[in-house]
Amino acid sequence: MTGNAHDGVHILGSLRSADGKGVVRFEDHYNTDIADLWDAITNPGRLSRWLAEVEGDLRLGGEFRARYFATGWEGTGRVEACEPPRRLLVRTRDLEGGELVDEMWLRADGDQTVLVYEERGMPLDQLAAFGAGNQVHVEDLADYVAAHERREMGNRWKDLVPAYEALAATVG
Repeated sequence: MTGNAHDGVHILGSLRSADGKGVVRFEDHYNTDIADLWDAITNPGRLSRWLAEVEGDLRLGGEFRARYFATGWEGTGRVEACEPPRRLLVRTRDLEGGELVDEMWLRADGDQTVLVYEERGMPLDQLAAFGAGNQVHVEDLADYVAAHERREMGNRWKDLVPAYEALAATVG
């Protein structure tokens, strides 16, 4: 993944704003084929090994509940676009009613798969926190497909937040 270094911390994402809301974007190559990566991001059994406890229907129009391991996020979602194995768009709502859009695009690249992940709709004053949290999720997916253990969140979060705060300060 192409990223930026900030005080020795490797930043994988980029931040911007659109229509007064925050946008976090990641792009990475994964050492697996497109069918396997698609299954890793859409199969509740596999999601439970790296991202979250998920209950419900992850097909087009399906609704689900989730609790993320690393960040503790809890809420509901609805699958608004599902084009296997290329594109997935979900709209989520947290327990306080905040709504976000998560969109993922996959494409084969030789023996690897490229995943572009974008989350949109967060308040600009929370952009750094979303950047750091989503980087942890992206790293957890990479570790999962490489058969590594999920990383410990606490220290990783402490390392990432100041770097994403510096990035967020440049978003206007």
